[in-house]
Amino acid sequence: MKARNRRFAWIGAGVLLLAVAAGLVLNAFRSNLVFFFSPSDVAENRAPQGRAFRIGGMVVEKSLTRASDGLTVRFAVTDTVKTVPVVYTGILPDLFKEGKGVVAQGKIGADGVFHATEVLAKHDENYMPPEAAAAVSQAQSRAAMDKAAKTLKP
Repeated sequence: MKARNRRFAWIGAGVLLLAVAAGLVLNAFRSNLVFFFSPSDVAENRAPQGRAFRIGGMVVEKSLTRASDGLTVRFAVTDTVKTVPVVYTGILPDLFKEGKGVVAQGKIGADGVFHATEVLAKHDENYMPPEAAAAVSQAQSRAAMDKAAKTLKP
């Protein structure tokens, strides 16, 4: 084999190795990427089925119930337009309260219940996660536009 051909073989092997490494990195990145959806998005089936994602909004007042095992809790999350039931097994954050902002990570079940693997709560009185605040304001403006459109119809 000539030196020139050997050099092309080494360059080709290097490019192939870089392509495989880039593919593995992108695959790992994609599998660890978690998107945020509002309760309205989940109710309208815009959230992924069978993949983990985050849902955020406000915990509905008087929706928190605890199972007899002491770890399983059920509550509802709302963006003031739509509400999604959530089930979580584990210890809730100390700042978790009804009527306050929350972000939960998990998957939506076939029964329409969000099965959370992690629950994150607000950290002070005025804080709401930026994604949840944006989802709440977007849902409210969408509801206002729908209401205005209904009143303008003859």
